[in-house]
Amino acid sequence: MTVEVQSLKLARSLILILILFAIVIVLEYTTPSNYVFGYLYTGAILIASSRLSRRATFQVTTIASLLTLANLWIPLGEISSLPTIANRIIAVIALIVTGILGDRNRLYQTKLLQQQTRLRSQEQLSQLREDFISTLTHDLKTPLLGAIETLNSLDRFGEITDTQKTVFNVMKRSHQTTLKMVEMLLDVYRNDAEGLHLNLEPINLANLAEEVLLMLRDLATTRRVCLNVGYEASEFRRNLWVKGDRLQLQRVFTNLVTNSINHSPRGERVSILLESNSSYQTVKVIDAGLGIPADVLPHLFERFYQGHSDRQATGSGLGLYLSRQIIEAHHGTIWAENLSPQGAMFAFRLAAIPPERPS
Repeated sequence: MTVEVQSLKLARSLILILILFAIVIVLEYTTPSNYVFGYLYTGAILIASSRLSRRATFQVTTIASLLTLANLWIPLGEISSLPTIANRIIAVIALIVTGILGDRNRLYQTKLLQQQTRLRSQEQLSQLREDFISTLTHDLKTPLLGAIETLNSLDRFGEITDTQKTVFNVMKRSHQTTLKMVEMLLDVYRNDAEGLHLNLEPINLANLAEEVLLMLRDLATTRRVCLNVGYEASEFRRNLWVKGDRLQLQRVFTNLVTNSINHSPRGERVSILLESNSSYQTVKVIDAGLGIPADVLPHLFERFYQGHSDRQATGSGLGLYLSRQIIEAHHGTIWAENLSPQGAMFAFRLAAIPPERPS
């Protein structure tokens, strides 16, 4: 059916072109040659360029140009004056320019349609991927939550030995880590698709840093890594007030500190250094690991990027990317750099606000 419709459209276009040619030929060859009607061939050329092939457009333009020039001698058989010749040459040039522009416009329209088709395909693929990730993460969360709850309730069914308790705790931590990765994956794709919605309020980054260190104390103890908070060159505690989303900024702290713990040798220290001035608040997470290769640094905060460094642990490549999403949503800056003689620093900076006063 499609082929028949295309053939019908092609036939209609050819008939319309022939009708236009016939009208112009009658006007041209029944009037003196100083009356130039060849400009009217542009209608046929535009129809050919929009509905027919490039070859057909070239043929129509060539025939129209030859017929326009031929009217200098046919049907009278007289040599026309110089102004008449100039007028007809100008008309031929106009016909050629019309053919060229019509062809370029057709090519542009073709490329535009191809680009639109490609964009629609990419949007459909992106939507399919989002649906797949959403379904996958939902289906994975249910059994993980069930397994964690089962492990939590095992001690209710009787006495268990210390060895069994240790094994159960390891299993529970493993399931909880997997659950966090699943939730992180879902959050990353949701943020990319819908944007990150923030619940902004005054936040003291010093309090947040201390809370995160308490949360990660067991992980640090397991890795035999010491955690501490510092305040620039002074040991005196300071408040660093910003306007942000408490939960999201806590996730940034957790991601950066966990990353540093995982990449620190046993017996080393991970420090959170808090710096403040009138314009912005800066948080630096410093470890004593092997550092980051120079070619990896520019890509650290890309989605799923894990690099090829010699640092000990590897992850999903989502934690740093999610941290970047959160900090950028707060209109802040996040970066990483190597320290001398060894170690790495992950830092972010947010705009400062005046200190909160108790009501």
